[in-house]
Order: sequence, then C-alpha cells, then structure tokens
Amino acid sequence: MNVKRYVVCGLSNRGLASFVLPLLEAGGTVAGVVDPDQARVAAFNDTVLPEGHEPLPWYAPEDFDRMADELAPDTVIVASPDHTHADYILAALARDLDVISEKPMVTTAADAKRVLEAERDSKGSVLVTHNMRYIPRHRQVKELILNGKLGRVTHVALDYHVDIRHGGSYFQRWNRLRALSGGLSVHKSCHHLDLVAWWLDAVPQQVFAYGALNYFGPDSPHRPRDASGRPYTGAELRRHDPYYQAQAGSGAFPEPGGGRTGLYGLSYEHQYPAGGDTYIYDDEIDVEDTYSALVRYESGASLAYSLDFSSPWEGYRVVISGTHGQIESRHGRTPDGTPLPGSTTFTYSPLFGEPSVIDVIVQEGGHEGADPVLRNDLFGEPGPDSLRLSLPASATDGALAVATGEAMWRSVVESRPVDIAELL
Repeated sequence: MNVKRYVVCGLSNRGLASFVLPLLEAGGTVAGVVDPDQARVAAFNDTVLPEGHEPLPWYAPEDFDRMADELAPDTVIVASPDHTHADYILAALARDLDVISEKPMVTTAADAKRVLEAERDSKGSVLVTHNMRYIPRHRQVKELILNGKLGRVTHVALDYHVDIRHGGSYFQRWNRLRALSGGLSVHKSCHHLDLVAWWLDAVPQQVFAYGALNYFGPDSPHRPRDASGRPYTGAELRRHDPYYQAQAGSGAFPEPGGGRTGLYGLSYEHQYPAGGDTYIYDDEIDVEDTYSALVRYESGASLAYSLDFSSPWEGYRVVISGTHGQIESRHGRTPDGTPLPGSTTFTYSPLFGEPSVIDVIVQEGGHEGADPVLRNDLFGEPGPDSLRLSLPASATDGALAVATGEAMWRSVVESRPVDIAELL
C-alpha cells in the first residue's frame, strides 16, 4: 500500500465497501470525508470504523476548498450520487489533485467535456472505476481478441437483463430521474458500453436507439388497482404489487415511511428523509427502463445492444464476431442468486474449425474477482497484465461511455441517429 493521502467524496455503500474500508484495512490513509450527511459520517465513526483508527473528519460539500487546505490530500475519490461527480472532479483538478471516480464519471457529455478540458490543464489525472473490464471472464475474452483469434472484430450483439428485484430498486432511488443519474443509459449502460469499446479497442462514432418506460412509472401494466380501476396506495399497494411480493425479505425495496439504511446499518436520512414514500409507479419517473441500440465504431465494427430492467434473470448473452472466428457467452443468475446453466464457460468458434468450450477463470473478491485487481491498480501500481490489457480506464474512456449513453437516450427522444462528435 502506498503512502498517499485519500479523501472520499460520498460515504455511499460503494464508497464504504470499495474504498474507505479496504484502504483502512490495508494500512492506507483516509484523511477525511466530504458528504452532505454529517450524521451518517458520525455514525460510521462510532459504529463501523475499524479499531485503531482516528475518527474521519467530516466536511460539507461547500467546504471542499477548506478540506483541501487542511488535509492536503493527494487523491480525491468520488463515490457520491452521479450528478455531483463533476463538481468534485473539477474542484480536485483545479488543485492539481488526482481523482478516482466511480462510474459513470459524470452524467452528461457536456460535463465530460469539461472534465477532459480541466484534466489537460491540470497536473492531476482522472481514473474511472469501470470494473467490468476487470472481471476474469472479460479479461479472457480480451486476451483472445488480442491474440488474433477473431481476426478483425466486425460485430457484437449484447443483450443485458436486470432482474425484477434489482431493476425495481433503481426506480425507488435517485437513479429514476435523468437530472440526477443521466438516465439509466448513462448510469447502467456505461458499464456495458465501456466494456465493448475496451474489448474492441474502438471509439464509438454514432448511435441510434429506441427506448421506453415499459415496466415502471404510472402507466405500468403491473400497477395494482382496485375493482374501480383506482391505483392502490400504501400498504394495500404493496400487498397487491407483484414486484414488492417478489422481493419480500430481500431488502431490495425500502419499507414505507421508515427511512433507509445501507451497509452496516448506516442511515441515509439526509438523502431519503423518514416519512417519504417513493415507489416504482410514481409520476416523477422520467427515464426509460428498456433500450435497443445500434452503435457504430470508427473501426467499422458495430454493436447491437439491448437492456431491460425487469427480467426473470440477471446477466447477459453476448456474441462477438470477427473475420476469423466468434465468441459466445451466456452469464447470469436468477433473483435468488442461482447461477444460470452455462455461466461457467464460454465458446470460441474459429470460422473454419471445431468450436472449443473454455472454462471461466474463477477468482476471489467482489464483482466476480474484479475488485482486488482494480484496487491494486488504483492504490498501488498497475501490474504488467493490467498494462498489457489496458485495464485502467482513463477520463477519455469515462467520457466516451457517458457520451454513448447520452446519445442513446437522445436518439430515443429525438428519433434520429446521434453522432458522438456532437456531444464531445
């Protein structure tokens, strides 16, 4: 572990599990926390902070400059709600500090452009935690492509599904508002769009997409109604709601009016005040839950991509086709965590020859073994395999993922192809 001083902006579940606790447990220095929720930081210090560590100083977001003066961090980690990322990143770069940002780097292509310009003028740099690159099965696919097994990649077909529990949870949180998340084509799809661009080592050029709100929101076909057709509310709504019943006992949905807690029992009282009752059928939902998109890359390759947030299973099917071969993979699980058949292998088929079934490498650690390697690259020095595979994601990578996701929703709204150059 290096001796850099880190400040974490956003004591979110991800901020805790991926950054604060691993750094502290490995002997790193977390100098302080910037977060609007002072009570949550105090509760962390009182109940979660590992023994032997001093309480982490708290700063409000408007006190960022004072924090930087008093704590003199080397690196700012941004793990706050998506719409706040840009301000933290820009403030850090203005002080020549390095930045590690959760994905999406920002929520709009306009902010992505601002970050790229600020990074060019700063001694600091930005890394984005696009951890899907790091999952062992995805690294295996990258190796095959680098080794020429597919020849020149011509086309990717990726169908991604989010299960009914996980999918429904997005529509009870700030993610359901485009102003806060960029829409789910940014918040969620940036994972997948970055992964494909990295596999192909290609720059996205143009997007055309269809999308809709098919499952959630006020017009959901699953919204329970009484005999007169009026929507149920409160306890009756939950008693009749198939989504609520499907997740009962899992903790995926908050209980009405009782506030919300995250990992280690820490409250989100500031973000979700007690007494509120946001739900998956609310009128204010303004993002899509279903997408079908075509992406063209400067290399000449294309991607056919689909995503939905209400599926009986979670995971993906992907086929990567090239001039000399093809890779096919299905990976996923049911809502209760049962792996789908075929999730432990994928198939490589040369254009002329017999197909072979390849066992997926299994590694310990969060996100299917991705997190330990990612943290080593972020907090130590990237290993030779990470450098050879170009695993660390730059600000440019983060910007392209955001711009491609924004191009998706803009194409849906405007019914036209959207060029990435228009946005960046």
